[in-house]
Amino acid sequence: MKQESSKAAAHRRGWKIAAIGAAAVVVVGGGVGIATAAPWNDGAPSSSSTPPAAAPQPEASGTATEPAGPLDPAGEYTVGITPTDGAYAVNPATVATIAVEGTRLDAVELAPRAGGTPVAGKISPDGTTWTSTGRLAFDTEYLFSYTVLDAAGERLRGTSTFLTVEPANEADAAMFPLDGSTVGTGQPLEFSFSEPVVNRTEVEKSITVTSTSGQPGAFYWLSDTKVRYRPETFWAPNSTITVNADLFGVDLGNGMIGNADRTMTVKTHNTRLAVVDNATKTMKVYLDGKLDRTFPITLGTEEWPSTEGYMVVMEHYESTEFKAESIGLEPGDTAYYPPTVVNHASRLSNGGAFVHEALPAAQVALGNFNVSHGCVGMSPEGAEYFYNTFGPGDVVQILNTDYGPMYVWDGFGDWNVPWNEWVNQP
Repeated sequence: MKQESSKAAAHRRGWKIAAIGAAAVVVVGGGVGIATAAPWNDGAPSSSSTPPAAAPQPEASGTATEPAGPLDPAGEYTVGITPTDGAYAVNPATVATIAVEGTRLDAVELAPRAGGTPVAGKISPDGTTWTSTGRLAFDTEYLFSYTVLDAAGERLRGTSTFLTVEPANEADAAMFPLDGSTVGTGQPLEFSFSEPVVNRTEVEKSITVTSTSGQPGAFYWLSDTKVRYRPETFWAPNSTITVNADLFGVDLGNGMIGNADRTMTVKTHNTRLAVVDNATKTMKVYLDGKLDRTFPITLGTEEWPSTEGYMVVMEHYESTEFKAESIGLEPGDTAYYPPTVVNHASRLSNGGAFVHEALPAAQVALGNFNVSHGCVGMSPEGAEYFYNTFGPGDVVQILNTDYGPMYVWDGFGDWNVPWNEWVNQP
């Protein structure tokens, strides 16, 4: 039995898959019918600054490329400011600066114009520059207030304002698995973005993945909003994977700016592999490379064949309801079945392939012939064992169905993409 969308079913029926082709995923979030992280929340900017002197004098606006007009009528010194006076849609990752020539800075403050904690920064030892060390916030108008010392030691004051990117230009991202999760060795890392990513190279450079096993990996884009990361072979068992997603201020393209940095860790447990062979109608379960159990199974019929290759457990249900309508069948169709509750169902694909307990009428088929709509049917004992032993990230390999491998986007079919193709995605 299989739960599958009408679109997926129409795509599947009537022809075989010859090979996996190139796919069309914290900032933030979406998923594949499984839990994903909430949008990453950025902390408030850190704060500290030197208070400005009180004496008011003529104001000056600055520019990032050319010095502002002189504060003193004689034109003995100039002030250059980044961002420029009146600038808008400023990337919050911008480092704000003031640089003077012919004079020295006495005090500088950069703070939200409406009030709030000043942005941290410091004046250089020679007094010619001030550089922010704290972060700017999104959708905030900032006021630069600064004083310089003239030749006579008098303080002259200037101001400048700018506005950072509005919320409509913030981009969220989320990662699956969730931070702190423990998963199987076949679990790819999936990053989902709230906005389309044009500058893929910049985003990839901003996400660093390391593991205690030392395995290098690579990204593979499923769409403009979803990218996966995996090593060449399955993750090493009992290892820790650390993800540093430094996406704050990263330009995703089309004016969209990443809004947060985050560090996340995921752990893998021991190796769990279920090898399902259509030739023998069996499932052999290997734990840490050793055969643990063997069960009779039934797979998809010739009309509704099971895909081959590697699959990864996505989620599971102690019981759930399957509906034939979800795979494009209507009452009166030969393969139609009424809404049916199945036990110990572990999802393998978005299209609706599960490992589950076969219905009582199908028990006679176990180990003998295929009767499902693409799922792996098992005995009550076998399905319960699989449900209790396998979880998200654990691997199922299906052999000898002659139907071709599962697509990379249909669940986690990532391991069916040859490594050379994965790293050389167009």
